Amino acid sequence: MTIHLFFLTITIERRKPRQRNREEERFARAAEEELVDRKCFFHQRLF
Repeated sequence: MTIHLFFLTITIERRKPRQRNREEERFARAAEEELVDRKCFFHQRLF
C-alpha cells in the first residue's frame, strides 16, 4: 500500500489600491448610501 501526498501552496498578494479603484469605491459607496436613504425615507412615509 503506497500513499502519495501532494501539497500545493498558493500565495495571494494584495495590490495597492490605485487612484481609479478608490474613486470607483467611493462612487459605489455613495450610490449605496443614497439608495438606503431613499428606502428609509419611503418606509417612514408609509408608516
